[in-house]
Amino acid sequence: MGEPRASVLRRLLALLCPALVSPTLKPQDVCQTNAAYLTVRPMAFSVVLHSVFLLAVLPLRASLTEVLGEPFQLTPEILNVTVESKLQQVNLQWTVPNLTHQELNMVFQIEISRMKTSNIIWVENHSAPVKWNQVLHWNWKSEVPLECVAHFIRIRAMVDDAKYPPQRSWSSWTSWEEVSVQVSVEPNTLLIFPEDKLVEEGSNVTMCLMYGQYVYNISCKLQEKPIHREQLDSHVSLMKLNNVVFRNIRGTNINCQAMNATKKLLGTVLFVSKILEEPKNFSCETQDFKTLKCSWEPGVDTALAWDQQDSQTYSLYESFSGRHELSDHRNSHTWQITKDSQETYNFTLTAENNLRKRSVNLIFNLTHRVHQKPPHDVTLETLSATEANMTWKVYSRGDNYMLLCQLELQHEREVIHAHNVSVHVSGNYLFSDLEPDTEYETRVRCADANHFWKWSDWAQKEFSTPEAAPSQAPDVWRHVWSENGSHFMTLFWKPLLKSQANGKIVFYDIVVENQDRPTESEHYRVQAPALGKQLRLDLSSYKIHITANNRMGASPESVMILSNDSGHEEVREKRIKGRKDGFHISWEPSSRDALGYVVDWCEHSRDRHCDLQWKKLGPNTTSTMVTSDAFKPGIRYNFRVFERSWQQDAHLIERQTGYTQERAPLENPKVSVSNSTPNSFILNWPGYASNFQSAFIEGYHVYLKSKDMQCHPKGRRTILPDMSVLCEYDIEDPEQKTFTVGNLQPESTYEYLVVPNTSAGLGPNETFAQVTTPDENSHRLLQIILPMTLCVLLIIVACYWKSQWVKEKCYPDIPNPYKSSILSLIKSKKNPHLIMHVKDCIPDVLEVINKVEGPKTQRIGSGKAHAEDVPSKPLSVPTENSSSGPVPCVFFENFTYDQSAFDSGSHGLVPGPLKDTPFQLGLLTPPDKLLNVLGKDYMKSLAESPTEETSLIYVSQLASPMCGDKDSLATNPPLPVHCSEYKMQMAVPGRLASPALSENNNPTSRTLSGQGEQ
Repeated sequence: MGEPRASVLRRLLALLCPALVSPTLKPQDVCQTNAAYLTVRPMAFSVVLHSVFLLAVLPLRASLTEVLGEPFQLTPEILNVTVESKLQQVNLQWTVPNLTHQELNMVFQIEISRMKTSNIIWVENHSAPVKWNQVLHWNWKSEVPLECVAHFIRIRAMVDDAKYPPQRSWSSWTSWEEVSVQVSVEPNTLLIFPEDKLVEEGSNVTMCLMYGQYVYNISCKLQEKPIHREQLDSHVSLMKLNNVVFRNIRGTNINCQAMNATKKLLGTVLFVSKILEEPKNFSCETQDFKTLKCSWEPGVDTALAWDQQDSQTYSLYESFSGRHELSDHRNSHTWQITKDSQETYNFTLTAENNLRKRSVNLIFNLTHRVHQKPPHDVTLETLSATEANMTWKVYSRGDNYMLLCQLELQHEREVIHAHNVSVHVSGNYLFSDLEPDTEYETRVRCADANHFWKWSDWAQKEFSTPEAAPSQAPDVWRHVWSENGSHFMTLFWKPLLKSQANGKIVFYDIVVENQDRPTESEHYRVQAPALGKQLRLDLSSYKIHITANNRMGASPESVMILSNDSGHEEVREKRIKGRKDGFHISWEPSSRDALGYVVDWCEHSRDRHCDLQWKKLGPNTTSTMVTSDAFKPGIRYNFRVFERSWQQDAHLIERQTGYTQERAPLENPKVSVSNSTPNSFILNWPGYASNFQSAFIEGYHVYLKSKDMQCHPKGRRTILPDMSVLCEYDIEDPEQKTFTVGNLQPESTYEYLVVPNTSAGLGPNETFAQVTTPDENSHRLLQIILPMTLCVLLIIVACYWKSQWVKEKCYPDIPNPYKSSILSLIKSKKNPHLIMHVKDCIPDVLEVINKVEGPKTQRIGSGKAHAEDVPSKPLSVPTENSSSGPVPCVFFENFTYDQSAFDSGSHGLVPGPLKDTPFQLGLLTPPDKLLNVLGKDYMKSLAESPTEETSLIYVSQLASPMCGDKDSLATNPPLPVHCSEYKMQMAVPGRLASPALSENNNPTSRTLSGQGEQ
């Protein structure tokens, strides 16, 4: 079909006279054509031609008005449509054919549809200047992977140029162009698109899942979290992830699984990058006008693992010189200044990664960005203990170049002095009012005084001032008490502050002057760091001087007066209530001319030595707040207020005591019971030690408990759950330490508990103690039992005391024959063992006592206790000289006699006629002759008699079938006598006759009959 008539006419008019097609053309306007059509040379011809042309053209223009009303349309033509799968991007190329202009501004409208052409998902207007035969480009990123679904694209155009009338209609659409990526999905397979996608944190991501036939029960998870799927068709579904977050540089796993799939588990990795930040605090400066040091804060690193994304890069572009440099560092770059460098710089700093770019600009004058080097050759000279002079040098560009320097003086990292100084090449400054013996640090920095950019780095120097004598007198106080006619005073002083000591305090001098005897004074030196000294003085008045000394001298002295009545003040103590932060102390002044007041305090203790603290106040002060970190709840503190006079002495005017916070007692008093009777008893308890009280004791509560009890009318009665009765009594007097409980029942058990009462509460609720009242008759039994017990004890003591006397009188020890002195008088010829025989003794009479059955006795003495038969019948044996005269005999008890002695013939019985007495005990010797026998002459006769006649014969205590002397058995055989029960042995004289014993008499033992026996 041919070109439209209006279009041809428009082109023709545009060639002849462009003004004709202009909407602003007026009838009086004249068109000027180029040389190809009309050339007007002579002036007259041009005038004529001009008139003729106007007459011809004006009607033509009028006729074209209707023709020019049609839209001026240029339809674009699509050249190519491509796809970049990794970026999920569609690239469109087109041109505008039939374009006769060199350049024309146009607007292109692009539409994109998905799956079908009617499903429009994107519409965008793209403006661009169009030249003749120019190829235009446009790209679009798809949210849905292009592999999973087909897309369609078309375009149309409209002229938007000021040279032409405004257009109200678009050109015709181009035909739809299909955009797709051919992907074949085999049966029993799963595919996920895109693979290893890279996105920024906070983005929305859509992923596509394609699956072949026979695959069902598909499920996908993002880091163990299920993902919702949106079905597009029978084999394609979409997974939308909104606002994804950065987890780690290795990415986030997405896993899918399905039944009947070839691969049981299919997955991909979603790489989420941190958002690239814009560089901050971008600045450039120079120190030597040779290099520019540019620095910035890079922000977070956006690098990812597996080569998905490197760290962002930074580049500098200077617009005036056109130089572009890539930085080797993340936060700085050094830019070389050329010799012909300009003064003004315009930098663009760009940060870039795979996803985006961020840029910042900086423009500056080089002379205004000079960062000075720090000063050098800093020296400091100490002039005295309070002055020091500092000098330094700077890097200068000439005498006309002015620098501003800032100085600081620091002590313990605290600035105590600052000053600014203007210098050219060098500077100096004098520091005054320094503290002696103090360490200081001084530093200096400089900057351009004309165009201040920033300070240089600090140049610093340390120094110390020398010592000086202490400038302040020590703060002194005392604690005084009287004892045994003497004053005991403990001096206390506080250490001087460092600013007062002016050096290390070495010692303290104390001078004590007796004001009653001015010539007498004592000097004490206390080495530091001691802060006290105890003195013992008499009752005179004293003036005391205290000074602190260092290596440079002594401090001003502190003076204290001790009057003779100090330590004797009697002031009533008042109770005060403290607060958590301390105590408020107030007092009434005792005089109007006081020099000041001193408040001292100490933790309450019975010991005079405590950590005494004090506070000195002016004369117009009558109250103060005492605070201390040492104050603790539940601890009692004592305060004293002293009034200082102009004579430097102090008088006690107030005593106060209290707690910052009272606490309930931690233990109850130890209660004892006394005077227990059937109807009453008394409870007693000791008082609390004041230094162990956690609060002021205001009284006591006494609790009594029993199954059946009558409470006193002053008490409170309570029935407990176990149906026992509890009586409670209040004791309001804290000094009362006893309580009498009456109206009780005999032989009953009562429980009691005594707890203290304070403003902070009662004592602990401990277990009740028990007491049982006695029986009514028990005291009568005690009145009987106690005297009897006392008598028995006295008898036992008396018997024990007389035991030796009773033993000697009642059962003396039997002598040992081997230790007898009589053996020394016997010279044995036959027996080398000096065994004493019966024949060695000359008894006057021998008495044999028969054994009868009866009670047994026990021997007590030096021998062992054993049972003996009681003798019942004595037998008398006369001597050979006289049948009627008694013969004395000596008995021995031998417990160590053995069988060998019996076998050797050293034992035997003395036979003789036995005669019974009415009492079974015969007295054969008169008393007067028995006394002679037992006298001293008898022992003398024994000593004078021949050896043969003074031998002793032993009667064995061993059993023997026959009794008698073996020597006499040969000539005068005695009658057989049974001797099995002999336990005693006796010694008789050898010359004693041995008549045969009567068979009717069975002697069981023999005893001597002495004079006086009846």
